[in-house]
Amino acid sequence: MKKKILITSFDLAIGGVERSLIGLLNQIDYNKYDVDLLLFKHEGEFLSFIPDGPILLPEEPSYTTFRKSIHQIMKDGFYPIAISRIIAKYTGLFHGKVKKVEEPGYLSIQYGWEFSNRLLPKQNKEYDVAIGFLWPHHFIGDKVQAKKKIGWIHTDYSNIYVNKKIEKKMWGKIDEIVVVSEECSQTFLNNFPDFKEKTTVIENILSPDFVREQAMVEIPKEIIKLPGKTILVTVGRLTHAKGLDEAVRACKELLMEGFDIEWYVIGYGPLENELKNLIKELGVDKHFILLGKKTNPYPYIEACDIYVQPSRYEGKAVTIREAQVLGKPVVITNFPTAKSQAISGVDALITECGKDGIVRGLRKIIKNEELQRTLISNVLSRDYGNENEINKIYRLFEV
Repeated sequence: MKKKILITSFDLAIGGVERSLIGLLNQIDYNKYDVDLLLFKHEGEFLSFIPDGPILLPEEPSYTTFRKSIHQIMKDGFYPIAISRIIAKYTGLFHGKVKKVEEPGYLSIQYGWEFSNRLLPKQNKEYDVAIGFLWPHHFIGDKVQAKKKIGWIHTDYSNIYVNKKIEKKMWGKIDEIVVVSEECSQTFLNNFPDFKEKTTVIENILSPDFVREQAMVEIPKEIIKLPGKTILVTVGRLTHAKGLDEAVRACKELLMEGFDIEWYVIGYGPLENELKNLIKELGVDKHFILLGKKTNPYPYIEACDIYVQPSRYEGKAVTIREAQVLGKPVVITNFPTAKSQAISGVDALITECGKDGIVRGLRKIIKNEELQRTLISNVLSRDYGNENEINKIYRLFEV
C-alpha cells in the first residue's frame, strides 16, 4: 500500500525555497507515494511547474491570511486573525527594539502563528508523513494528523533572531528536522542542541538538465551585450539579507573607477522602493537595473558575464549552484555559509561582505580574464546534480 504524504508550504512565488520545493516534487516516485500538496495560497509564478504527481488541495481561506496584509484580512472578514496579527506585529517590533535586533521580521512571524494558532482549523485527513517545507512549522505541528512530522530549515540561525521559547516548543512537536547544509545545521544546533538526534542534512535537490533546458527557452530582451561591457546578474528577493543596497553602492564605486558594467537584478520584495531611491540617489539607474519578477530567471543568468551573490547571509543559495551549472564565473560575499557553496578561486570567488568587498571581488575578476576562464572551466567540469538526495528523504518516510 502506498504511503500517504502531505507536503505544505505558503505559496509558489518566485524564490529559492519554492524552486527547491519544485525540485523535490519532480523527484518523488509517485508509484510508491500518494502525495497531497497543500499551499496556503494558490499563487505564484511557479504554480505551472507543479508536476502531474501530487494532488493540489483546495485553499483553506483562513490560511490564505498569512500571505495578506492586515488591511486585506480585515476586508475579507477575518477580524480575530487580523487582531492577532496586529498584536503580533507590535509585539515583534517591541521585542526586536528591546533586544536591538536588526531584522525583527522573524519575531513578528513567530508571534503571528503563536497568537492566531487557536483560530485556525485542523486538517481532517490522516497521513503517514507530513512535511512542512517552509518555516515556521506550527501548522504540521498542531493542525495535521500524521505518524511522522518533518520540518525543513532553509536559513542560517546565526543571522536571525527568534523567540527561543516559542521556537523550542514548535520544534518539539516535529519528529525529524531537515537542514539544507552542514553549516546551517551547526548554527541551528548551537541554538537548540537538544534536537541533535533528530536533525539531518539534506541538500536542496537540483537537476542540472532542467536548469540548462530552461536557460535556453528565451533570450532576455532587456540585456544587450556590447563589446567591452560586463554584464552582472543577481537573482534574489529584495530583502536586507540579500545585501543589494551594498551592491548598488559597489556599482557606483566601480563606475567611478571606469568599469563599463550593467548590473541586472531579478526579484521582488519589501525593499524595492528603498533600493529604487538609493539607485536614483547615486545616479546609477542606467547601470543597476531592477527587472522585478521573472518566472524563469535562467535565461538571465545564461546571458550574464559574471553572476554575483552579495548576500549578508544565506542558508543554501540555490541561485549560486544554478549559475555554476550554467558555466558562469561566480562572485559571492563571505556570508557565514559561503564556504559550503564554493571553494574560492576554484568554482567561485569569495570576497568580503559589504560594498568594499564586493568592489574588490568584482574588480579582481573583471580585470583577470585568466581567473574567469579557470572558474568557467572548473564549474563546467563538475557535476552539480544531486538528485540522489531524494533517497535520504525516502529513508525519513519510514515510520
